[in-house]
Amino acid sequence: MPTVAVVSVLFAVLLLGDDAAYAAPWCAQYSGMGGGTNCGFYSFQQCMAAISGNGGFCTQNQFENPYWGGRARRRER
Repeated sequence: MPTVAVVSVLFAVLLLGDDAAYAAPWCAQYSGMGGGTNCGFYSFQQCMAAISGNGGFCTQNQFENPYWGGRARRRER
């Protein structure tokens, strides 16, 4: 029974959380056989450090919203 309560609370916190997720602004494009993409970098320097020694290049994330400035604010009437 305690497991059900813990899972219920965890689900409620995740469902009702007001922090919006957004895409990181930089992607690493790895070169080589079957090179991949990692769009989890919040600075150009992080991206460059990730590809250092691996090969590849950094690009801006096409899915990142450049106009997102934080939490959305509700207007009060």
